[in-house]
Amino acid sequence: MQRAHAAMLPDGRRLHLQHGPIDLIVEANGPGRDAAYTRATFRFGSILDELVAELPALRSPLAAQTPHRNGLPRPGPFAGTTARRMGNAVRPFADFITPMAAVAGAVADEILAEITADPAIRTAYVNNGGDVALHLAPGESFTAAVAASPPARATITREMGVGGMGTSGWGGRTHSFATAGSVPVLARSAAAADAAATLIANAVDLPDHPGIRRVPACDLSPDSDLGDRPVTTAVPVLTGAQRRRALNAGLFRAQSYRGRGLIAAAWLVLQGETRATPHRALPETADA
Repeated sequence: MQRAHAAMLPDGRRLHLQHGPIDLIVEANGPGRDAAYTRATFRFGSILDELVAELPALRSPLAAQTPHRNGLPRPGPFAGTTARRMGNAVRPFADFITPMAAVAGAVADEILAEITADPAIRTAYVNNGGDVALHLAPGESFTAAVAASPPARATITREMGVGGMGTSGWGGRTHSFATAGSVPVLARSAAAADAAATLIANAVDLPDHPGIRRVPACDLSPDSDLGDRPVTTAVPVLTGAQRRRALNAGLFRAQSYRGRGLIAAAWLVLQGETRATPHRALPETADA
């Protein structure tokens, strides 16, 4: 396996980390930034190997969340901290899901934890292909571009309790069961947002539409964690009524997650139409 690569980008502010399929853009601001980048680079060098070592378990579904007596989620049967982040992120969801639904967000969270080990860091983000882990010190804010239609922006403050953004859709990097073009989600962590975006996108669906092409996931990726479940490979132009029906199904799921405090907000996009939940603040909790 190739070695991890790390380099500063030409702007002199952002760090690029790449290893196999993992490609991160990192930016931090505050005293100690150079040391923070050094910590992030060192930690990044072992993440992929750790995940590969636990792939069989990470590709298997977890049971619904079983809390400790103190109400916190169990850490799961994983050795690595990134894998445990993945397990903890997906455990609250009752729908079919494996920890792999949170892998991109969990990697971003893991690197962000190294960046923010020094409390002098004021703001930081780790962008893993659109799944973004975010740190804001008191009084700081961050404006994120949202892939809605028309494009939107979301201003995030520390008081909102948002620590990550995830995006999913049938034409993205991973397979989807349904038809959503894009579903950006804000949540407490990037791993949680990644998992929620996957499940909300899966709900934006027209299961009986004859023009939607689906094939078993294992036909596209023999080692897929989705097995022989049918995933979407093409979506025809839909009527307004069809788009509304699919979006409303996804919005129902998003509102359910929002009501349970699992997400702060979501945008659901399908062929030029967007539905969005209202924003809600999330209380701070112990780290996963």
